[in-house]
Amino acid sequence: MSSVVAVVQEMADVLRATLGDEAIAEARELLALIHDQPRHWPVVAGSQPISAADSTAALLAAQRRASGAPIQYAAGRAAFRHLTLHVDERVLIPRPETEQLVEIVLERTNTERGGIAVDVGTGSGAIALALATEGRFEHVIATDVSLDALAVARKNAERYADRRCARFELRHGSLLGPVHERGLRAIVSNPPYISFEEAAALPASVRDWEPSVALFSASDGLATTEQLIREAAGALEARGLLALEVDMRRAHAVADFMRTLGAYDDVQVLPDLTGRDRFVVARKRGEEK
Repeated sequence: MSSVVAVVQEMADVLRATLGDEAIAEARELLALIHDQPRHWPVVAGSQPISAADSTAALLAAQRRASGAPIQYAAGRAAFRHLTLHVDERVLIPRPETEQLVEIVLERTNTERGGIAVDVGTGSGAIALALATEGRFEHVIATDVSLDALAVARKNAERYADRRCARFELRHGSLLGPVHERGLRAIVSNPPYISFEEAAALPASVRDWEPSVALFSASDGLATTEQLIREAAGALEARGLLALEVDMRRAHAVADFMRTLGAYDDVQVLPDLTGRDRFVVARKRGEEK
């Protein structure tokens, strides 16, 4: 058996060549993430014993981090709202902005119970599981074109099976292709929105590690988003909610496309917590039943 403080030191030794003076802080954060603990846990639990197996796993995670892996991939975990999700290179790392997208949807739908919500391009299952555990939907469907991503989402769904308040399904296919239900109450997505020409400008931690199918889209990054907007127009109930996370440089172009299509009312561009235009929301045109 080793102690938390000793394992942190061993991890820092692995990380020091690439992170220098930040190695200790990074080792503590990484170990806390592996053990699903707050960042300060390695400090307050310094004398707590760690098994040989856990020590080995921590050192392997440090080696992955030293090789350039994002800390969430190195740990195999990512925090998202009240969830701790398994993540690896098969799925995007959930971002704080996407947590805010969930909040926007909950604010607009939690006034009553029922209906179907669809998370398009679910990846790790972050949005769908947050809606299924925090929302008041009767049924949550999560789709993804990647079978690898669905395998990750399935693992996360199994972990939170006892906390879900809605029937939960994973379906394989592109956008709304696998969703045959109509009269959907909400469609939510963080679709790929980076143009292929912008790949070189991305941070290496994104470009070299995260799945390209979840990052890039044709037509200046707008093709996938515009196709989803078209499909959603035929799938939502009257006054149903469409909520998208978008590139801040293209938010108003997405909103203009929604308005031009003629199927949506109440189109809004909303900022993230840093003030950047990050979300576009709208209601399906038509009177509520």
